[in-house]
Amino acid sequence: MKKIIGLILVLTLGAAMLLSACSGSGKQDATTAGGNVPAGDDNKVVIYSGAEEYRNEYFLKRITEEFPDYDVTIEYMPTGNLAAKLAAEGTETDMDIFYDLDFSYAGLVEQYLADVSEYDQSIYVDDCKVESGRYLAATRNGGAIIVNPDVLASNGLEEPTCYEDLLKPEYKDLVSMPNPKSSGTGYMFVKSLVNAWGEDEAFEYFDKLAENVLQFTESGSGPVNALVQGEVAVGLGMTARAVTAINEGANLKILFFEEGSPYSLYGYAIPEGKQNRQAVKDVFDFFYNTLVAEDKELYYPEQVFVGQENKVENYPTDIKYADMSGNTTEEKTRLMDKWEY
Repeated sequence: MKKIIGLILVLTLGAAMLLSACSGSGKQDATTAGGNVPAGDDNKVVIYSGAEEYRNEYFLKRITEEFPDYDVTIEYMPTGNLAAKLAAEGTETDMDIFYDLDFSYAGLVEQYLADVSEYDQSIYVDDCKVESGRYLAATRNGGAIIVNPDVLASNGLEEPTCYEDLLKPEYKDLVSMPNPKSSGTGYMFVKSLVNAWGEDEAFEYFDKLAENVLQFTESGSGPVNALVQGEVAVGLGMTARAVTAINEGANLKILFFEEGSPYSLYGYAIPEGKQNRQAVKDVFDFFYNTLVAEDKELYYPEQVFVGQENKVENYPTDIKYADMSGNTTEEKTRLMDKWEY
């Protein structure tokens, strides 16, 4: 267990967040046969989610409609911190379900996850199938270079056409990127350029880019939030989050450079011991049968299911994806050992 925690801590922002997460772990005297939940709380379901707040609000609304007698809470937590919490607490965790945890993090905590191999994975495209059967695919999170044309214009900047453009001195403090140690979105940009250019060249690039980055944000939503607020001109961020902002009226533009759109796969699971509680199983079934598909229809339409169609307004089509091969748990740990920001 200590080895697993150590690996994940390398990928988070620091021990402070871990200690904060651990302090919320359950300390129950009485438990039911289904797991670590106080007697009388059989209808309570605690979900930790790496999804954005607007998606979590939608999930909670739908779950409450479907199960009005269940006491369901959804708490947002960045994906790296979510993994660190589960690794620290193991089967003593207060979470009953997690949603939108990066596959590479999920692989580090598999030993604490219930077997969900009973769920049919033939509905998923090949790279979304999980061989271990300990978690299921939820989201393909694609990345893009997102710009605020108004901020570009006010700073006399042309629209960037390649990653190298972002190194120009005139972009000083006008770029935002998620920290790859806490955000799967940030890491996928690092891994995509490592694959495209080679490790040394990619890390040299990010060393130079850091001089122009206003802030390495904790979450993948951070760059788009900064763009919407006019704090930066360029964000290395999530395509889906940018589309949502555009559909809400923000003046943003989505760009893809020659290397293609980086992406990560995210999953959902039940910690071991919680799967025997009926309320947890019912809510997890609802995600599998209904909510994951609705999430694709409304917010994140990049392909997870066989035959899935993109129906989200203003969402890019025919996306060229970056080479994300070799995106293993071990590779992520190794690369993040080298990340200094």
